[in-house]
Amino acid sequence: MTDPRLAQIADLLELKADGQYGLHDINQRQHALQSAWLAERAGCPPALIAAALMHDIGHLVHGLGENPAAEGIDDEHEAVGNAYLTQWFGPEVTEPVRLHVSAKRYLCATESDYFGKLSPDSVLSLGLQGGPMSAEEVAAFRALPQAEAAVQLRRFDEEAKVKGLETPPVGHFMPYVAACIR
Repeated sequence: MTDPRLAQIADLLELKADGQYGLHDINQRQHALQSAWLAERAGCPPALIAAALMHDIGHLVHGLGENPAAEGIDDEHEAVGNAYLTQWFGPEVTEPVRLHVSAKRYLCATESDYFGKLSPDSVLSLGLQGGPMSAEEVAAFRALPQAEAAVQLRRFDEEAKVKGLETPPVGHFMPYVAACIR
């Protein structure tokens, strides 16, 4: 991997993602890999696979510790991650990352059974992130060009919390990242 940007992303995922993922028995790397693997298995385009791999990169660069939500802090990892990624990627990667928290709020507002599927830490963070969307917020979200991709990413995010699940390593997904970098 000769591109220093790709090396930096791979290093974050390989070297800084050992911290526990919320209240789950997996770490940040396992969550990222499971998300990307679900996107790959679903036949998603490279941009959505890359977004799935990097959707929580804000947790790795914000410096607020492993679980700020437990301390009542919304780490705004989606905005931090978006800001980090926009230096190298276009909206097909960065917008699903930026919107994946909004997608959770959207799904809680539009699907009667979605809230019940949330993990305890997702419920905790939902309260810090504004709760389910209002009707006006739902309409505004639906109008966004990457709303559908963000919802799809959110669904992968919720499924990617399986202890002991074998996935391909970070290097397997880096060609998708490379295909999207500018």
